[in-house]
Amino acid sequence: MSQPFAIAGGDSAVPIDLVKMNGLGNEIVVVDLRGTRRQLSADEVRRVAALPEWRFDQMMVLHDPRHAGTEAFIRIYNTDGSEAGACGNGMRCVGWYVAERTARHEQHFETAAGRLDVTVASADRITVDMGMPRFKWDEIPLSEPFHNTRRIELQVGPIDAPVLHSPSVVSMGNPHAIFWVEDVDAHDLARHGSLLEYHPLFPERANISLAQVVSRTLIRLRTWERGAGLTRACGSAACAAAVAAMRLDLTDRKVTVMVPGGPLEIEWRPDGHVTMTGPAEFERQGRVNLAGATGPAGG
Repeated sequence: MSQPFAIAGGDSAVPIDLVKMNGLGNEIVVVDLRGTRRQLSADEVRRVAALPEWRFDQMMVLHDPRHAGTEAFIRIYNTDGSEAGACGNGMRCVGWYVAERTARHEQHFETAAGRLDVTVASADRITVDMGMPRFKWDEIPLSEPFHNTRRIELQVGPIDAPVLHSPSVVSMGNPHAIFWVEDVDAHDLARHGSLLEYHPLFPERANISLAQVVSRTLIRLRTWERGAGLTRACGSAACAAAVAAMRLDLTDRKVTVMVPGGPLEIEWRPDGHVTMTGPAEFERQGRVNLAGATGPAGG
């Protein structure tokens, strides 16, 4: 087990236990606060993210369930302390975490984006029902009306020769903009993503993705996550890109989305729900104390 850290300036001297996991390289920290009244502030989240051993893309914080029949209410944080509505890779990690402790392989969770169901077949095959995508401009949301969100008017670069243009936009519990390109590696996503995340068109900021349709069953994807930056995998972005491609009739209703960390299986079912299947991996567990002295604790 990792040695505990002490971090100055927190609200409570009671240590919290952390579990570090990843979903295809998307770094996840799970914090289980069920049975307590403990809440994490944005500042505390940022402090944990600043520790090299606990660096994460998203932190999944489990609180007591609000409704019977669910495992937990989950608050999802980015590295900058902002909250996210959904995180598909994080939900797979949470599903594996709960299955290992309860042997329950059919699970139901509550999030700010609504209820999410998780099915754990094994560590390599965890399926998350991500719910129904939203396409209306004010549900994504956008700051101005667009009748057709399959492609909207937005471009990067000269007006007569844009580098990126005409993204698809969709909400999978959080806002996504997907730019269609011939080669996802041919663009400086760190530069473009950091600017487009804050574009005035996105009042809640947005996840920015580059998508390359290889065939009717395969998409390559790279994503800049709002509040986190470049990531090796973003489950909700994979779902958003797949659904956007299906709306444009570029792919079938079941596809593999290849992210830098590996493949995710995405299906847009006849009932309108989107499912995502992929692995989760345990890395380490440890403890932090969000009050007291700074620096590594002894022992």
